[in-house]
Amino acid sequence: MQIAESNKIFKSDPDKNSVFGYGFADVIDKYDWDQTISLVENATPADVKNVLKKAEIYKQALTPEDFAILISEAADPFLEEMAVLSRHFTLERFGKTISLYIPMYVSNACTNKCVYCGFNHDNPLTRTTLTMDEIRKECEAIKKLGPFENILIVSGEYPSICGLEYMAKVLDTCRSYFHNMTIEIQPLRSAEYEKLTHHGLNGVICFQETYNKNAYKTYHPRGMKSHFDWRLNGYDRMGEAQVHKIGLGVLLGLEDWRADTIMMARHLRYLQKKYWRSRYSVNFPRMRPSESGYQPKTIISDRQLARLMFAFRIFDHDIDISLSTRESPDYRDNILNLGVTSMSAGSRTEPGGYNKPHVALEQFEVSDERTPLQVADAIKTRGYEPVWKDWDSIFD
Repeated sequence: MQIAESNKIFKSDPDKNSVFGYGFADVIDKYDWDQTISLVENATPADVKNVLKKAEIYKQALTPEDFAILISEAADPFLEEMAVLSRHFTLERFGKTISLYIPMYVSNACTNKCVYCGFNHDNPLTRTTLTMDEIRKECEAIKKLGPFENILIVSGEYPSICGLEYMAKVLDTCRSYFHNMTIEIQPLRSAEYEKLTHHGLNGVICFQETYNKNAYKTYHPRGMKSHFDWRLNGYDRMGEAQVHKIGLGVLLGLEDWRADTIMMARHLRYLQKKYWRSRYSVNFPRMRPSESGYQPKTIISDRQLARLMFAFRIFDHDIDISLSTRESPDYRDNILNLGVTSMSAGSRTEPGGYNKPHVALEQFEVSDERTPLQVADAIKTRGYEPVWKDWDSIFD
């Protein structure tokens, strides 16, 4: 482990929000974890009825506390009613469309020791960081799979190998192939995010993994990712850089998924108020087997995941709700018209996986192995339109 690699970023820095600047990490401490869980456990059917009436009849904005009631077991008998309401609000804002994107992993090099991740620094498998020529071949291979214009560029967290300058070159290379480029990499400084927007960056996704500050270090013992406040304030730095779209997510299975998603709802409201120019998305990945062999602490069922997505749509009508290929084909097909607005398709989770499959370490296993065109056909079968492009480079 390159300890110095992790510590470089924590030295004195003029960026006002780099380490000690104000952000959501300064807000989260006012929320008690156990009290947050009690919001769910103390919910009653009467509470659920009142929240649904507030959303449907009175057209009032819901609070994170209302959201907590909707993800409770007390809401389970109302699942069909929630599904109908979720579909209604989604159609109002998005119509019958599902945006398709594809992830491209460019490096599995990582200084972190996340106990649940296949990219764990101590995992003794081959590491690969793609060259620009290899990235061009990946882009060309992706284009043969379908008319993708939305790409998610993913890398491990290793600043000296796949840091700012490398990512700028990656974006420059991919720019001639795709109109909409989003990254999922190590958290950066505000000025660094702003610099990448000049290389075609449209969006950033970052998984906080869990909002449980006390347990966070258990899952992230070493590396840059072990610094809870730095990671959590990264969303503020994205907002300051005026990143067009900011994606939030927790890893369902690390800690109590109910408390984690309530915290994420609180975080979203904070960001929307402070950085109102940006759009937002949420992701709900359930833990799947990885090369680390780590097993989830808690399990969220298919029904609970559906309730969670319906609740989030009722809570926020405008947010993009994304569902990845971690989920099964049947599950994705059956829920796509009930609140989801974007899906990945044809995913490979190893660097170089489209041009030369299975030559490098995967981050996690994919469940939906259908081709992008098969996913698109499934979307059409349900009366929806697969959208390959919803952004144009002219807006950069």
